[in-house]
Amino acid sequence: MIPFRVAVPQADLDDLHRRLAQTRWPEDHAGTGWQRGVPVAYLRELAEYWRTGYDWRAAEARLNRLPQFSTEIDGAAVHFLHVRSAAPGAQPLLLTHGWPGSVVEFLDVIGPLTDPAAHGGDPADSFHLVIPSIPGFGFSGPLRQTGWGVDRVAGAWAQLMHRLGYRRYLAQGGDAGAWISLALGALDAAHVAGVHVNFLPSAPPADPAALADLSDRDRGRLASLARFAADQSGYMKIQSTRPMTLAYGLTDSPVGQLAWIVEKFREWTDSAKVPEDAVDRDAMLTNVSIYWFTGTAASSAQLYVEMADLLPTATAPRPAPAFDGPLGVAVFPHDPGQAIRAFVGRRYPNIVHWSEFDRGGHFPAMERPHLFVDDVRAFARKLR
Repeated sequence: MIPFRVAVPQADLDDLHRRLAQTRWPEDHAGTGWQRGVPVAYLRELAEYWRTGYDWRAAEARLNRLPQFSTEIDGAAVHFLHVRSAAPGAQPLLLTHGWPGSVVEFLDVIGPLTDPAAHGGDPADSFHLVIPSIPGFGFSGPLRQTGWGVDRVAGAWAQLMHRLGYRRYLAQGGDAGAWISLALGALDAAHVAGVHVNFLPSAPPADPAALADLSDRDRGRLASLARFAADQSGYMKIQSTRPMTLAYGLTDSPVGQLAWIVEKFREWTDSAKVPEDAVDRDAMLTNVSIYWFTGTAASSAQLYVEMADLLPTATAPRPAPAFDGPLGVAVFPHDPGQAIRAFVGRRYPNIVHWSEFDRGGHFPAMERPHLFVDDVRAFARKLR
């Protein structure tokens, strides 16, 4: 375990600013809004703020106030935050991000989860947090190896928790982090006390009669998934088939990388007009900056190739990884991967906690950190 410190060279920061200033902009198409992608006027203003208003050094200092480490597992350098609680009896909790996320997703929940007493909570709800960067993402990248799919990442997480001395722990994740957490629960069942997810697309059974008793809300969720497959999944098809072709543009152009990620923060959150309606602008730019400075557009996209058998198709999601331990599910209404209990229960018979919210989307720890924290605590209480 090697202590890790974020230290982006000033030359790299200067290069980013130069590239932003020299961006070659496409022509906009009047009246299309976000319908055909990120509008030029919006992205121009955001890119200029990234260049002249956003403070990477402040974000870097915030990350460096947290205990960070790097360790080699199965040939990959794995970066992780390890924030221990001072409370006796705190439970170990492993948090896993997805794409286009990073450890930045969880910065606002670290304090409440590790030190609930300081945030108006019960000390009995304290956690020791382990928050790794997926191999190929951010400070765990770039990664030149292939074969790093969900099961291999889950195996690396099991090794990481063993090295840290945690013999009984909880796992939580969204997006690809949900698949990784479920796979980890099955792989390391002797040590995983339970899994909590906030993303679980629900495949309907083959029998059409199973749809007859669905509520209007659940029918809406199926419609949302159909819209995702038809209109919002282009990124997924490209990253799961030709990630290298895409990576040249994202690695060479910071505005390209910015647009590629910001679009998802707009489409998958409960933003009214722009992503900043749902997430903090600086936090979003910190997330994008990590992809840019680490040059991990290509290696993070490779995960989609490796997990292609789990990606939603045009008609239905694929089955999520098997797991028969205690499961908690949080459903946020603006996430395209909302779970439907009538379907999920067929694959996961041991659901011990189910929550449905009227706010929030794909990045709940960033959008609605208090709801995320409360739900994780509620799930953990049921397993004591």
